[in-house]
Amino acid sequence: MRNYEVVTIFQPDLDEAALSAAIEKVKGWITESGGSITKVDVWGKRRMAYMIRKTREGQYAVIYAQMEPAFTSTLERNLRFHEPLMRFLITLVD
Repeated sequence: MRNYEVVTIFQPDLDEAALSAAIEKVKGWITESGGSITKVDVWGKRRMAYMIRKTREGQYAVIYAQMEPAFTSTLERNLRFHEPLMRFLITLVD
């Protein structure tokens, strides 16, 4: 198991319940694969440096997790098709 940081940017028009449900879905994918969630850091709505899907703001959340390296490609595929998610980045933490 390695430590990863999953930075996510969700659509700005999501209410609190929808945002927490979207984050829970991502956390569920990680835990179903045998990984574990270390910490979830919700930054809230922030202004982005450039426009994504014709919008300037996004709701940021960082998920710190431990998971197998082979699962990262499956997680990326799941995140690509997750509708409320605009951008994501999975990085290995040393």
